Amino acid sequence: MKKRLVSLLAMATMTATMFAACGSSDTASTETPATDGAATEATDSADAAVELPEDTGKVLNIYGWNEEFKSRLTDHYAGYTEVDATHGKIGDVDVVWNITPSTDNAYQNNLDEALLAQESASADDKVDLFLVEADYALKYVDTDYAMALKDLGITDADLADQYKYTQDIVTDSNGNLKGASWQACSAGLIYNREAAKEVLGTDDPTEVQAAVADWSKYSETAKKVADAGYTMCSVNDTYRVYSNNVSGKWVQDGKVVIDKNIDKWVEDSKALVDAKAEDTDDLWGDDWGKGKRPEGKVFCYFGPAWFFNFSLDAADEGTIANKGGWGFCEGPQSYYWGGTWICAATGTDNANLVKDIILTMTTDKAVLKDIAQKDSDCVNSKTVLAELAADESGNLDILGGQNPYEQLAAGAEGIDLSNLSAYDQGCNEEFQKAMKNYFLGKATKDEAIDMFKKAVHEKYPDVAVD
Repeated sequence: MKKRLVSLLAMATMTATMFAACGSSDTASTETPATDGAATEATDSADAAVELPEDTGKVLNIYGWNEEFKSRLTDHYAGYTEVDATHGKIGDVDVVWNITPSTDNAYQNNLDEALLAQESASADDKVDLFLVEADYALKYVDTDYAMALKDLGITDADLADQYKYTQDIVTDSNGNLKGASWQACSAGLIYNREAAKEVLGTDDPTEVQAAVADWSKYSETAKKVADAGYTMCSVNDTYRVYSNNVSGKWVQDGKVVIDKNIDKWVEDSKALVDAKAEDTDDLWGDDWGKGKRPEGKVFCYFGPAWFFNFSLDAADEGTIANKGGWGFCEGPQSYYWGGTWICAATGTDNANLVKDIILTMTTDKAVLKDIAQKDSDCVNSKTVLAELAADESGNLDILGGQNPYEQLAAGAEGIDLSNLSAYDQGCNEEFQKAMKNYFLGKATKDEAIDMFKKAVHEKYPDVAVD
């Protein structure tokens, strides 16, 4: 098992069969059904009761890259008591948070090291739960170090109210579901209401959507925004909208391929940067975050519901978010961004507790509704989102009382993962880095593409770039 994990974690490359379970919902629904009673047997097996061994662990080790899941568990899991910034208690079990930022791949490196040592680790040092993002989930779920949820006794019926794409992302090449998320991360355009009134004469979401309904209209509006003294956003804000709507995978037949929609992002972004309608600020940096405040003069950001509080600093009294100054609309194209999946580590000595955490945080409707209302999150429950969309219970202060849940739910239903691949994180990151040189006039487009290809080949030596 260790040899297989070393290969997968070091190279982050998978066979094509891994992605068979990660297509669009339409593709999945047309698969040939099992015959000779196999389908019935599979259902019976999935729903069969699993008797887990008694928990013996005194420590529950959770690995993550930021405080998000920690805050969710602290606020919404009954019985959790916070001890300090890195420790908590659930009953007699000590909870230890192993949080390493994602910068320079540090989180994955730390998790890789821990998983590779899992078999020989002492009981108190074993990984029990670990978190993954969509961009690299497949790297972990297609190894033996992530438990199938059915082996915890979590059934299809338990998860029936979740959005299918959230399960596709953490399904391995053998069809085993190996994680669950409390989030559904369809996304849109988050705009400054005061800026919209100034530039467009209205902050009504329907009217703003009409002004950014496609990339042509978006570019026209961006130039009006620039004329009014604002910047639309950073080119990096729009990148995921384009990359979520590609026609093929980054790597095809062993060769890196730049999709036509990625190329469109380059051309559109270059034109807007040259027109001073967009800038090239890196995500999460100080310059990028200047639009959180009224004096920042940034018209919009692109993001999902987790972006509202996590990225726009709603708790900060000086931000637009604190004053309900943002609005939300779909934007030029539908897309999704991110999400956090909870995976159970093989070898955990707290399997019952791990099971309860996963079920509580990702399937308990009362907990999920509480998360949505207290944290402005879009949760992974069709029932809860329908309830939130139906009345004022889904109105968000950060959006000036706007209710975004009908739109977010519709977006979650339409997410297509048919072009998901294990190369996405590396290719997306390196492409944006390389193209910044082109946008800033430090390289021609062809030179920037050469930089990208060189970086990809260094990261993935098995990928041809010529």
